[in-house]
Amino acid sequence: MGHSKAEKADSHERIVRIAAARLRELGADAIAVADLMQEAGLTHGGFYRHFASRGDLIDESIERALSDGANGAFAAEASGKLARRALLLAVIDWYLSPQHRDGLATSCAVTSLAADVARGSARARAAYTRQVAAYLELFVRLMEGDAPAGTKRAEAIALWSGMVGALSMARAVNDERLSHEILKTAADDLKGRLA
Repeated sequence: MGHSKAEKADSHERIVRIAAARLRELGADAIAVADLMQEAGLTHGGFYRHFASRGDLIDESIERALSDGANGAFAAEASGKLARRALLLAVIDWYLSPQHRDGLATSCAVTSLAADVARGSARARAAYTRQVAAYLELFVRLMEGDAPAGTKRAEAIALWSGMVGALSMARAVNDERLSHEILKTAADDLKGRLA
């Protein structure tokens, strides 16, 4: 790859990485191209060398945010360092932690981008659907026991929905004690169901 092509690829990567973080923090409506390009150290005019439109940027950034948010769970599974059940419990504990709740820029985009994606493009919805399905498959793989696949899938859907819903509520309330109570109660309940 030539020097200018490599620079363009690096710039494109930087724009998408920054946009994915801002999407999780602020939502799609708050993304201003001029501000994003400035944060990336690039000129506003250079935007169209990378994207056909703001919508293309949003779609690519949603795809990135969704894939980045799940990397930890899938990497932990691949490492094989934790038994399946222990890994599933660790994922619940991490997902429903104050650190994850407060770390919007690096958080799981399944929760932080749900409303944006529901109003978004077919490309964004397809990426979201793939990520939700990947998490469900992961949870089914991590569930122990001899339950039929359909039963495990139903349990995975209930688990994932509970995690996403609890995190959304914990982020939305303005009472810190209630937020912690939501996270802890949901985590304890979901882990108890897996016992």
